[in-house]
Amino acid sequence: MADLKKLAEEIVGLTLLEAAELKNILKDEYGIEPAAGGAVMMAGPAGDAGGAAAEEQTEFDVILKSAGDKKINVIKEVRAITGLGLKEAKELVEAGGKPVKEGVDKAEAEELKSKLEAAGAEVELK
Repeated sequence: MADLKKLAEEIVGLTLLEAAELKNILKDEYGIEPAAGGAVMMAGPAGDAGGAAAEEQTEFDVILKSAGDKKINVIKEVRAITGLGLKEAKELVEAGGKPVKEGVDKAEAEELKSKLEAAGAEVELK
């Protein structure tokens, strides 16, 4: 029971981007989609989609290659995107080559890339 309360607290504390990512994970990996009334609806077992589904990449990782000259601006943007604390965001930016966000759709990945690049970072989508 304590585990469920902890899980509920974690879900309530998600940022908007984290909640969207959770929705994508539930949909893509478990077949669970929000219904019209906000309730959760279970999808049936997924059939073998074969190679057709693998033709176009639908999930992207936003990788921070380097912070560039404006490291402070990049740290601020990473904090806004991830919800990380100052120390964690600084470590991620200084490490370079680390994912800022993983498993996001193409539109969100492009948006995050443009925000980070505007802050002065070098970004790659994988």
